[in-house]
Amino acid sequence: MKILILGGTREAREIADIASGERGVEIVSSLAGRVREPVLPVGAVRMGGFGGVQGLREWISGNAIDLVVDATHPFAGGMTANAAQAAAQLGLPVLHVRRPGWHEQPGDRWIRVPNLTVAAETVAGLGDRVFLTVGRQGVAAFAASGQFFLIRAIDSPEGAVPPRHEVLLARGPFAVEEEIALLTAHAIEVLVTKDSGGALTEAKLQAARTLGLPVVMIDRPPLPGGAEQVETVAQAWDWVLARR
Repeated sequence: MKILILGGTREAREIADIASGERGVEIVSSLAGRVREPVLPVGAVRMGGFGGVQGLREWISGNAIDLVVDATHPFAGGMTANAAQAAAQLGLPVLHVRRPGWHEQPGDRWIRVPNLTVAAETVAGLGDRVFLTVGRQGVAAFAASGQFFLIRAIDSPEGAVPPRHEVLLARGPFAVEEEIALLTAHAIEVLVTKDSGGALTEAKLQAARTLGLPVVMIDRPPLPGGAEQVETVAQAWDWVLARR
């Protein structure tokens, strides 16, 4: 059995770890290449895009793939849609692995929005100093804003940025105490983030709760209609084993 793992997440790396120890299973992990120094999984790795649905379909056929496991970031909507279409056209099973999203806790002041554009419109009236953690590719949506933005990302933003900003390059996990100190030191008044889920970057939400700050939370794009989805690595591996 040969599996294509569309990755870039902790879940994808854990699936690759498990598969690497399974006899009769061959894996190829594909990373989009959007992070300059990604954390690599074990086994064969392919970097870069496929060229849309047709390119992905041709690559899957040319490499004798039997199963597709989409364990990309919850906001990698384009790749997820392409994977679903390509697999359907080839008649191959495809599974989408999505960690649970975050949920509001007592004391939270969340404002849920559907996308980056609405997030930029919403944050305009919530405070002058913004902590922006939407990934480097999402920063351009805020380029016309007059507020100050503390932009945290793994790599520097490319393209347009707000005129008043500071870039902080960092990779999680982050501790709650550190996040509180960061928000306090920069006099942050509002947090903007994506509903990525997971414990790696959840501390910023706890810090915002402690400080009583509003959070503009961007909802995930929906999965394709009829998509088969699981939330955990264990569930994903059970799905793979059921198709051996």
